[in-house]
Amino acid sequence: MEKFLEVKNLRVSYHSYAGEVQSVRGVSFSIDAGQSVAIVGESGCGKSVTAKTIMGLIQTPPGEIKEGSQILFEGRDILSQTPEQWQEYRGKDCAIIFQDALAALNPTMTIGNQVAEKLLIHTSMSRAEAWEEAGRLLKLVGIPNPEKRMKQYPHEFSGGQRQRIMIAIALACQPRLLIADEPTTALDVTIQADIIDLLKDIQKEFGMAVIMITHDLGIVANIAKKIIVMYAGKVVETGSSQDIFYRPRHPYTKALLRAVPRLDTEEEQSLESIEGTPPNMIDPPAGCAFSTRCAQCMRICQKSEPPMFEFEDGHTAQCWLD
Repeated sequence: MEKFLEVKNLRVSYHSYAGEVQSVRGVSFSIDAGQSVAIVGESGCGKSVTAKTIMGLIQTPPGEIKEGSQILFEGRDILSQTPEQWQEYRGKDCAIIFQDALAALNPTMTIGNQVAEKLLIHTSMSRAEAWEEAGRLLKLVGIPNPEKRMKQYPHEFSGGQRQRIMIAIALACQPRLLIADEPTTALDVTIQADIIDLLKDIQKEFGMAVIMITHDLGIVANIAKKIIVMYAGKVVETGSSQDIFYRPRHPYTKALLRAVPRLDTEEEQSLESIEGTPPNMIDPPAGCAFSTRCAQCMRICQKSEPPMFEFEDGHTAQCWLD
């Protein structure tokens, strides 16, 4: 059966004065239609670059998508699309919610016009119809009194409300794939929970596939059916949320879990940080990239990169210990 989205051997580099930064190094994964997936990892692991590549937002130069990389959306390779095809694809097929809503929203345009603008570009609605639909979308995402608030500007809203407005803009054309790039980073814990619940409700209502990009395993437990763990530009483990939370195989995944407080135990917990620093992506190590920080590191880990080992039900991990 043809996958809804397939990323194959994706390699993305950025060229700088210091050298070539290998941000994404051979990432492969697939997503089914309507599936909720989380891509998890530390800052700089390549998860946001992967998301931006799926949206066609890699600026070249300084970015470069390497030859042999493929992103298949319903069987067609979107990396070979024309600018007109990208315009059609963004918004209608795929939409993104950015991390910093205040930076992503236009400070000189009212909220109503920003939601309506997308409808005017991608649909045949009249301006009046687009304005009315913008109000409905804002109400859907929980903006109170939308008729009045549509005439206001981004700075007149709280951080949580701005993120809701970004979700309304993303939903405007009912895309089949929604990418949420760290949508709760700048928000406090209670607002984070509200945004995650809203994304869950929207995914159920519209039946769209969702990719959640985050560094926090704690917030994806209730939304993601599948979790992809990235480290140093590579996928190191993939599995269902049950696999990752209760049967992790890679030392990095285990270390991430030890850094998250658990609510399913009354025992006293001590949270652990991951010692050391991620590798220099201008000159990545020859073996396993996590070997310099891994307490279980063996000689082979420093010399040779491990293959991807497969376990039951699509659970995979890239570690010699497996």
